[in-house]
Amino acid sequence: MSDNQSWNSSGSEEDLEPREEPGHPVGIAEFSGVLSKWTNYIHGWQDRWVVLKNNTLSYYKSQDETEYGCRGSLCLTKAVITPHEFDECRLDISVNDSVWYLRAQDPEHRHQWIDSIELHRADSGYGSESSLRRHGSMLSLTSATSGYSATSTSSFKKGHSLREKLAEMETFRDILCRQVDTLQKYFDSCADGVSKDELQRDKIVEDDEDDFPNTRTDGEFLHNNNGSKEKLFQSLSPKGINGIDFKGEAITFKATTAGILATLSHCIDLMVKREDSWQKRLDKEMEKRRRIEESYKSALNELKKKSHFGGPDYEEGPNSLINEDEFFDAVEAALDRQDKIEEQCQTEKTRIQRSSPVPPGDVYSSTGTHRFSDKVEEMVHNHMTYSLQDVGGDANWQLVVEEGEMKVYRREVEENGIVLDPLKATHSVKGVTGHEVCHYFWDTTYRNDWETTIENFNVVETLSDNAAIVYQTHKRVWPASQRDVLYLSAMRKILANNENDPDTWLVCNFSVDHDDAQPTNRCVRAKINIAMICQTLVSPPEGDKEISRDNLLCKITYVANVNPGGWAPASVLRAVAKREYPKFLKRFTSYVQEKTAGKPILF
Repeated sequence: MSDNQSWNSSGSEEDLEPREEPGHPVGIAEFSGVLSKWTNYIHGWQDRWVVLKNNTLSYYKSQDETEYGCRGSLCLTKAVITPHEFDECRLDISVNDSVWYLRAQDPEHRHQWIDSIELHRADSGYGSESSLRRHGSMLSLTSATSGYSATSTSSFKKGHSLREKLAEMETFRDILCRQVDTLQKYFDSCADGVSKDELQRDKIVEDDEDDFPNTRTDGEFLHNNNGSKEKLFQSLSPKGINGIDFKGEAITFKATTAGILATLSHCIDLMVKREDSWQKRLDKEMEKRRRIEESYKSALNELKKKSHFGGPDYEEGPNSLINEDEFFDAVEAALDRQDKIEEQCQTEKTRIQRSSPVPPGDVYSSTGTHRFSDKVEEMVHNHMTYSLQDVGGDANWQLVVEEGEMKVYRREVEENGIVLDPLKATHSVKGVTGHEVCHYFWDTTYRNDWETTIENFNVVETLSDNAAIVYQTHKRVWPASQRDVLYLSAMRKILANNENDPDTWLVCNFSVDHDDAQPTNRCVRAKINIAMICQTLVSPPEGDKEISRDNLLCKITYVANVNPGGWAPASVLRAVAKREYPKFLKRFTSYVQEKTAGKPILF
């Protein structure tokens, strides 16, 4: 039997066929368009071509791929459509454990999609009167069947003795019914005889008055020849009217009712004796059912948690369903996984030898001529003025990490609930020059060799030999949203005012806007202002020996001002910064030492 037939209580399939009525067409035109769909916590929101047709919602990677088949579909018959409480462009569609998170371009488009979905659901017949009637019929039939089986069938399974007594009850019932019929006939005959005798008595009285003998209808005289009256009624025979033995029937009736009462009493005794046993079994079954229901609910909650834990409701934000401790644990676990992956890949990276021509030092002595020249000069001046100041005695700066020559300071700053803590690190590295450190930090050719947080990057525009605009996306650390950055990177050489002081090499990266790299819904655009400032100290070699890398010491000052662009717990951001910045600085300086070992010194 098909599913449709099982819902039809009458057994007819005609009631299930859609019928077109005047003014009410059977089908509704399909509705389609682009919606952003949450894919997973790695790729986040992605644009998809979504089609609503025949009460089914399907999606494709793009409109051009509709002929190759959909990537997924949902039947909307039992779907639950939930507009998001805070995001005016988002709607969630769930069917059992499957949930689609969708975002429209604007609230108006979301409203159109919700209306179209509800229109298709209504047209499908779900929730209509006929549908409800079929549901009710099925439930009634099921209930009746269940009730019958519970009261009749199972009763005969309670025991051999009880079944025998019930069979006896059936026999007594049949006997009693026959006896009642017999007695009823006897009573009817008696009533008819009494009526006839009364009529004959009235006639005898009239004949006495006329002194005229009469005979009965059966030929027997009521008066003898002497004129004396005989008995008015013939005495009844022992078997009574129509040969019925009334006394015998009465005795049998009494015995039958006594047998019924005795059997009922015995049945009651049996049921009372078994009541405790059945009650115990019922209690055990109820306890077993309770445990199973609890296990089912627990498993269902775990399944929902696993299937939706990576959903957008658990992303960073003030309305996130994940608490601060869970947020921190998730971020830390993701960072640990990235570290392990990086360790495995590090061996492959060291085998790849990359090189790019190093421009002469004079190229970095000026900013060059381009539309951001003034901005670059302003940033360089600010960093040379403020970033090199000693913060060791400043109460606003807190020393958060100290490992050998490296010290990391932090100044806590929040704006509108967003953490904007400036960070400053100082470090001393042997065997390298400031020019070499800045070169490997600025040149994008080597970026992927030492930077482990970047997913991909590209140079949007080259402004000059020492300045370029770079766009890069960082690897996502769930539950934090993925970040991207668009910044201008410039490398400069600042000549010392005093011949006894070392020259300063500087790379400054600061956020800018560009038409070819507009913000998208996929990533949160972060703002940065970072500087790598290096000075080379040379110790005199012994005797007439030439200067070697053993005589070099590079003083590094690294400053970072980062606006994450979105909300995340302050404690998490500060903990991640405290953990990641020292690791980055050690990883980068070790890379520079490895790249320059055995090579000519680049001053």
